[in-house]
Amino acid sequence: MFTTPDGKNHGFTFFLLTCLFLVLGFSTGLIDILNKHFQNTLQVSKAESALVQFANYVGYFVMAIPAGILAKRYGYKGGIFIGLALIALGAFWFISAASIGEYWAFLVGLFILATGLTCIETIANPFATVMGSPEQGAARLNLSQSCTGIGLIFGPLIGGHFILSATGEVNTSNDALFIPYMGIGLAVAILALVFFFTKIPDITPESDMPQKGYAKNSSSLWRRPHFVLAIVAQFLYVAGQTGVFSFFINYVVDHSPLFSQTVAVFLPNSWSWQSPEGWKFTERGASQLLAFGGFGLFMIGRFTGGLLLSKISAHKLLWIFAAIDCVLMVIIMFAEGWLAVTSLVLSFYFMSIMFPTIFALGIFGLGEQTKKASSYIVMSIVGGAVMPMLMGSIADAYSMALGFVMPLGCFVIIGLYGLFWTKLHAQSISQAKVMAASSL
Repeated sequence: MFTTPDGKNHGFTFFLLTCLFLVLGFSTGLIDILNKHFQNTLQVSKAESALVQFANYVGYFVMAIPAGILAKRYGYKGGIFIGLALIALGAFWFISAASIGEYWAFLVGLFILATGLTCIETIANPFATVMGSPEQGAARLNLSQSCTGIGLIFGPLIGGHFILSATGEVNTSNDALFIPYMGIGLAVAILALVFFFTKIPDITPESDMPQKGYAKNSSSLWRRPHFVLAIVAQFLYVAGQTGVFSFFINYVVDHSPLFSQTVAVFLPNSWSWQSPEGWKFTERGASQLLAFGGFGLFMIGRFTGGLLLSKISAHKLLWIFAAIDCVLMVIIMFAEGWLAVTSLVLSFYFMSIMFPTIFALGIFGLGEQTKKASSYIVMSIVGGAVMPMLMGSIADAYSMALGFVMPLGCFVIIGLYGLFWTKLHAQSISQAKVMAASSL
């Protein structure tokens, strides 16, 4: 799986790459508990708390093209090192932000950190796809991003321990918020040193070389339907995923299923509290459910997704999983109690393969334009800046459950992209041949 056509094995480089996805997952998981925290400490509305995601994903949008330029100029290793330096800078800024105590200060830290994560996302994703045969690119990317799932578990687990309430009362202090981010900064600084002193090959496979019969001008990218619609699909996927992740804790706390004292006895004291109606999840309990339940299934989905993609076509698995998530979103909107919460948790499994699969499908067969195309697809991550604000506005005006109509619409279109991908790619090949012929 990790042997390129020249016979070289890149297993160790792939291992280092998975460490980057671990950092990416931890940072993302940590962000998704900040909405509820800032609602408590800074008295912001659900819509205003979505500025957390806005700052994060605008950072992705702003840095995506520069990250691609850095990768082209300094190679994979140089671009990754710059990304790690930016992540460390953003993480350590949280020490100052906690002292300032203003919302804008935390948003600045998230923006800086996001620019570093963008470098990692832009460079590491295509890097993973070229560490072996092109046919196994999607499977390899899903396998490497399995570590994103592991990081997603520990983000809310560790962050929730420091900043979310373990009782029915709310935590109104930002004093401990810098602790998990200081940990990120230290870990990333060590990882940057490892990358600096390790020889990282700048692989140039066949798919990254000029190809006979394909136009070389960059404008030809926009005449490849499978690539253009991958940007749309990725925009909607990140939008839908971010909405679900961001308001998971709100949904579970607001729609907490009741459980008996017998069940509560077996849960950690910080997970539940006794309301007049019965035992319910605390904020910290909801964050642990997010970590072990939602992100646990997300991680399992990444691992099993890599295996499934070796047996099932990537585009086919994409539309099947998107269709299942559509059904789950409808249940979340209209059901109550354990059925609704269980559906919310299950949706994470079926979202797990979407980002790397859409990414791999979008850059498939683009040849020397792969790095540039990767930058554009990463820019589409800005969808995550939009969705939480829309969901938060619906939740403030109506209900949190109704807000899930937004990710429902996203998954419908993602499913259609997977369903018609074969035809889209065939059209891209036809367009490429026409443009190549006209350039002769």
